[in-house]
Amino acid sequence: MNRTLMQMKNKTSEFWKNRSKLQKILMVSALAAIIIIGIIISVFASNSKMAPLYKDLSAEEAGQIKKELMPNELSNGGTVISVPEDQVDSLKVQMAAEGLPKTGSIDYSFFGQNAGFGLTDNEFDMVKVKATQTELSNLINEMDGIKNSKVMINLPKDAVFVGEEQSAASASIVLQIQPGYTLDQSQINGLYHLVSKSVPNLKEDNIVIMDQNSTYYDKSDSDAGSYADSYSSQQGIKSQVEKDIQKHVQSLLGTMMGQDKVVVSVTADIDFTKENRTEDIVEPVDKENMEGIAVSAEKVSETYQGDGAANGGTAGTGEEDVTNYKADGENTESGNYEKNSNKINYEVNRIHKEIAESPYKVRDLGIQVMVEPPDAKNTASLSTERQDDIQKILSTVVRTSLDKDETQNQNLSDADINNKIVVSVQPFDGKVNLDTNTEESSGIPLWAYIVGGVLIAAIIVLIIMLIRKKRAQEDEFEEYEYEVPQEPINLPDINEEENETAESVRRKQLEKMAKDKPEDFAKLLRSWLAED
Repeated sequence: MNRTLMQMKNKTSEFWKNRSKLQKILMVSALAAIIIIGIIISVFASNSKMAPLYKDLSAEEAGQIKKELMPNELSNGGTVISVPEDQVDSLKVQMAAEGLPKTGSIDYSFFGQNAGFGLTDNEFDMVKVKATQTELSNLINEMDGIKNSKVMINLPKDAVFVGEEQSAASASIVLQIQPGYTLDQSQINGLYHLVSKSVPNLKEDNIVIMDQNSTYYDKSDSDAGSYADSYSSQQGIKSQVEKDIQKHVQSLLGTMMGQDKVVVSVTADIDFTKENRTEDIVEPVDKENMEGIAVSAEKVSETYQGDGAANGGTAGTGEEDVTNYKADGENTESGNYEKNSNKINYEVNRIHKEIAESPYKVRDLGIQVMVEPPDAKNTASLSTERQDDIQKILSTVVRTSLDKDETQNQNLSDADINNKIVVSVQPFDGKVNLDTNTEESSGIPLWAYIVGGVLIAAIIVLIIMLIRKKRAQEDEFEEYEYEVPQEPINLPDINEEENETAESVRRKQLEKMAKDKPEDFAKLLRSWLAED
């Protein structure tokens, strides 16, 4: 291998030395050109053609979609997002199933770019609608469970006059569902969202979807069921609340009395009413004096004092006369006039509240506890003080578990709380006696242990004897095999020339026989020894 490499190296070196300077430059240039062309081709091959996916996006939604899509490009001030052309259809379906985009619309401008200059406006609108229907059908066909689809879109004409009511767009879709497949609600909602965002001014209420069996698919609220409005979820929440309280009380009382001496049962009444309300409250700053903060005050004081002020007007009771008003000259007495007024503007607290009530709250709670006294046969062994402690602990649990609004509305007293608690002190007749079971399980007689020990010892002795016997047999075989000591065979140096005699020939034959046929050689030796 090394010789081959050296020959190739020598040939290459001789070939390079025999070339002229011009030939060397041409060869290096050609190699460099090939490398550069390969790099350029690989770069252009890796850059896939980008096509617009969405347009007219808000900055926030463009940023959100940009995080979801890789690779992507933004253009037109961040309102148009482009992706690799071969991924446009699949990404449109995927983003529509996730409810994106919430603004903007899907871009079909590339259909118009391929249109000729001879198209009229009506022809262009017709081509655009047909292209949109075809593209939407292709998108829908990529969804799981849909074999084929047909889309019909009705786009209204633009209003001619200002203030004229604009007609709404509508769409009808017929799906061909694969045999044995059923669309789930998330796919249906995504389909509505996809079509609505694909056609301008198309509301989801104006979309009709049905399959080949004339089964209609309606869009449902995605938030339905999230607030435990189904029976199964309500029962699950109720059971979980009862289980948590029961576990807490069992752990608390079990630590005090013993886990096997307490049994707890909890029943809860859960209110699943969901309420959203708005409150505008006006209240004084100083609630004790029911006063607000004085922001401005005005005090007016007027006084007048005079003698014989002349009166004007005509006395009488006619239509234009003032009743009991004296005429001129009738009033000659002196008079005083005084006017005082105070105006104070107070500012109060104006509170605006938007309240979303919890989807469930504990409206009522009952706890039943059975306690076994320390002496199961003597109920009086559980003192009254200990029962009172248990009652107080349970009342605290009930008061803190109930909804605060329910407690305030019902004005629950200590007696009302105690009525929700039942503590029963009695022996547990159905409880398994662990001490008795332990004695019964451990009641094995002593002779059984003795017999078992003897059997184990006998087995161990037999195993040891078998091992020793096996070793003794192996030792006897080794002694029989090697009991005849072999004398060392002195072989003459082969380099020394000796005259071959009958004895030397026989010795060589024995040596050859010992090397080639050791078993026959051993038998021959045994026969010689037996003859001796």
